[in-house]
Order: sequence, then C-alpha cells, then structure tokens
Amino acid sequence: MASRSFIKTDLDNEHAGQLLVTEFLEPADLGVREVANAIGVAPVRIVSVIEGVRPVDAELDLRLARYFRMSEGFFLRLQDRYEIVAAKRALNRELDWIVPRAA
Repeated sequence: MASRSFIKTDLDNEHAGQLLVTEFLEPADLGVREVANAIGVAPVRIVSVIEGVRPVDAELDLRLARYFRMSEGFFLRLQDRYEIVAAKRALNRELDWIVPRAA
C-alpha cells in the first residue's frame, strides 16, 4: 500500500496521530512501544495521540521531531491544522457573519 500524501482535500482532516501512523510508523515498520522507548515516553501517551484522545503537545513534538529527523514544530503544525479545520467545520457559516474590522 502506498503512503498517503500530506496534500489534503476539503473533506479530509486527519489527526496528527493518524498521520504519525500512516506516514512514520507503518512505512518504517515501527511499533508504538519501540518509538515510545526511543523517545522516553510511556506507550500509552503515543496511543492516546494516535486515537485522537490527546493532542500533540510541544514536548511530544520535540521528541518525535528529533527521533524522525523532522523540524521542531512539525507535529504541532499537523495538530494545529487538524484543530483549525475541525473548528471551521464546527462553526460552519458562523464565521461569515463576522465583519473584519476596518483598518
């Protein structure tokens, strides 16, 4: 199975934990316990992120970024993007009623 791209459609809003699995763990055949041990966290912490129960925080971002050789903030940006899309969907058309302040 080919790895999924980070390019998203309007309907697609994958959580950072889902992308951690599809883009990092599965392609490298890594298990949660293996990664957790390598970055010094409890496996349950990574599982809770994967399941969407817990968001990626700054500390976990730094650990994952170092381990996977990504830039600091990479996993936080994935988390932020997920939350922004989810909030826009929840607000639906409410944002249309907000008139930007004149300069």
